[in-house]
Amino acid sequence: MESDDLATNENFAPKENYDVEKFDKAWTTKDFDFGRPLGKGKFGSVYLAREKRSVHKAIVAIKILFKSQLQKAGVEHQFRRELEIQSHLKHPNILRMFGWFHDENRIYIILEYACYGELYKRLKKVGRFDQRTAATYMFQIADALIYLHSKQVIHRDIKPENLLLGAFGEVKIADFGWSVHAPSLRRQTLCGTLDYLPPEMVENKRHDEKVDHWCIGVLCYELLVGRPPFESQNNQDTYKKIVSCYIKFPEYVSPGARDLIYRLLQKTPSERLSLKDVRKHNWIEEHAEKNEEYMRYWKEIN
Repeated sequence: MESDDLATNENFAPKENYDVEKFDKAWTTKDFDFGRPLGKGKFGSVYLAREKRSVHKAIVAIKILFKSQLQKAGVEHQFRRELEIQSHLKHPNILRMFGWFHDENRIYIILEYACYGELYKRLKKVGRFDQRTAATYMFQIADALIYLHSKQVIHRDIKPENLLLGAFGEVKIADFGWSVHAPSLRRQTLCGTLDYLPPEMVENKRHDEKVDHWCIGVLCYELLVGRPPFESQNNQDTYKKIVSCYIKFPEYVSPGARDLIYRLLQKTPSERLSLKDVRKHNWIEEHAEKNEEYMRYWKEIN
């Protein structure tokens, strides 16, 4: 089936809750018409697909991973963790996982289709976002992280490459490969993207959910400026800037945005602005759009 046949306006999003438990048999590849590739990763690819089992014929994205490659890289545990975490999440700004299945050689993950793709690509195309766009994304991401943390999940790798854009322009947190269920809320492993690592992880100290607060501070800067605040020619200089919390703003970044970023990029984790206060920050309140149309739609289908 050609991809153009799949991506019609009326069916690019699911019309009901497609939990695997609703069906009396496991998924197989015969339940889908596969379309064009959406992206390629280290362990496999993502394809556009239409599911054929329901009356709605919803458009989804299917991530296909090769078992041999996961085993060779020694990331089976990380992958199982990603599956376990994402399968239990349900929030308008988190990419939904509807189910998964496997055959002898591959694993298939059925995901919500975010039709406008990576936030990273859009950011690179436009250079930097205006205050309204950046504030709107920040509000949505903060709301999603409040939900994640309430489920004892730390994402640890919030960055533009791991954020997707849905049909209403809403942001979707994706890629839970570095996430952890954290009943103790204390971890001590170095992971995530260098430019987004907080001081406590650079210094290999124990960390908690406040790493995500730091990450969205870095993200806010990158959304407004087009590059992360601690970017340097080499890793050592980046580390030094992170540990010193050295931030230099272009003149066009508004005082309100600077205040929010400063409050998030605090070296001491406990001093970072709470996510609830991020949502209520004056700069967010002034510039963010609440996207009420999408929220009404999401509540209807869930």
